[in-house]
Amino acid sequence: MLGWVHPTLRLGFEAVSSSLYGGMADRECVVLLGLGDDGTVAIVSVADMIADRMGQFASGSAPEMLAQARSLYALHPDVDHAYLDSRIRYGTGGDYALAQLKS
Repeated sequence: MLGWVHPTLRLGFEAVSSSLYGGMADRECVVLLGLGDDGTVAIVSVADMIADRMGQFASGSAPEMLAQARSLYALHPDVDHAYLDSRIRYGTGGDYALAQLKS
């Protein structure tokens, strides 16, 4: 994976493979944003971002990711709950679900 972090803004960007989140993400949820002459960027859904952080948290190597997942969830209460729950369960091997974001 190729990525960049802006040194001042502390924003990170990653170029991912053609298999978005291991093929588990719904490509219909990806938003394409035109940047004029600079091209187009694809932005993954909030549900996929949350599920990704839950997977990192569940791995045991990134305990701070639970707080990030909860923050994203709090900012997007209109997220597709059924999709998010299934993505979290898959990404954590069934160890976690949507309920952990609410507790």
